[in-house]
Amino acid sequence: MTPRLMQGNEACAEGAIAAGCRFFAGYPITPATEIAEWMSVRLPQVGGKFIQMEDEIASIAAMIGASAGGVKSMTATSGPGFSLMQENIGYAVIAEIPCVIVNVQRVGPSTGLPTAPSQGDVMQARWGTHGDHPIVVLCPSTVRETFDLTIKAFNISERYRTPVILLMDELVGHMRERVELPERDQIEIWELPDVDVPPEWYKPYKNVTNDVPALKPFGEGYRYHITGLIHDELGYPTQRLDEINPWLERIFGKIERGLHDILLYETDELVDRAEVLVIAYGASARSARQAVRTAQERGIRASLLKLHTLWPFPEALVERLTDKLHCVIVPEMNMGQLALEVERVAGRKKVTRINRANGELIPPDEILAAIENRGK
Repeated sequence: MTPRLMQGNEACAEGAIAAGCRFFAGYPITPATEIAEWMSVRLPQVGGKFIQMEDEIASIAAMIGASAGGVKSMTATSGPGFSLMQENIGYAVIAEIPCVIVNVQRVGPSTGLPTAPSQGDVMQARWGTHGDHPIVVLCPSTVRETFDLTIKAFNISERYRTPVILLMDELVGHMRERVELPERDQIEIWELPDVDVPPEWYKPYKNVTNDVPALKPFGEGYRYHITGLIHDELGYPTQRLDEINPWLERIFGKIERGLHDILLYETDELVDRAEVLVIAYGASARSARQAVRTAQERGIRASLLKLHTLWPFPEALVERLTDKLHCVIVPEMNMGQLALEVERVAGRKKVTRINRANGELIPPDEILAAIENRGK
């Protein structure tokens, strides 16, 4: 395909279309509005539906309803709107409704700095909705990665019947880069498994051996119940422990046993011989990459672990890569959120935090200085 200059938010919309998204409900909010604008143009062209709702709560509710009807669905928002969506994110988790929620982060709290980049919603993406729950959160650092990870978000959502959060930031959403998108026949698309039993035998929440029961969309003759309450295999509320415990084990187990599909990251050839490891994600990974390259040119055995999957946190990977190191550097545009997980796994004494929450990107020189000081 011919290379083109593309904005990150536009790449997100195009990735959704390529993944088969045919419904978008949203409410305008900086810096995510371009996603809605682009979807309002593109969805009618491919037979899909776009609707601007009255607020973010209605947006995610409409998206969940469309997905239950068998249409791949997405919404997009930023900080305040993401906060409003939390209860229904939990609903999608417990009802096992596949859908994609995009959060283009900006500086907060409250209205904060609406046009400035941030990575302040990392912990909210993991723990924002109440209760114990699994969640998948992906994070791009380039325009092309935004396209690819949007598709991956839909694929994971479909395969594991779960909401997936695409955690972008203002810098990635608004930047423009020269990208060459793959041809449609080069894009791998995962679909929900079809139901192979008649309606009277169908159990939408059956505790199957592969963890993910098939989902039959409403309107196709399969009648069942959807609720935000913990439910039995037919979807009806239950308080029986012999039904609650298998459900809990399955809903967590399907993500745990799907880590081979879900955990996405990049390293370089020096990662197993490094004396300094930088762990970064999103826009901060752009600065980290330049800092590591400069350090390598100066003879320092530095390496970069760029995380595309933030949650589930790649605990075993980080443990293996940091086991024999004395210096791990975590730059992020917040006051230290993912660093908490790195410290939990690697040990606090090993970790040097580089934090900035004022809407400015962490410059490569600041990360390079920490590499050269070996965390001192």
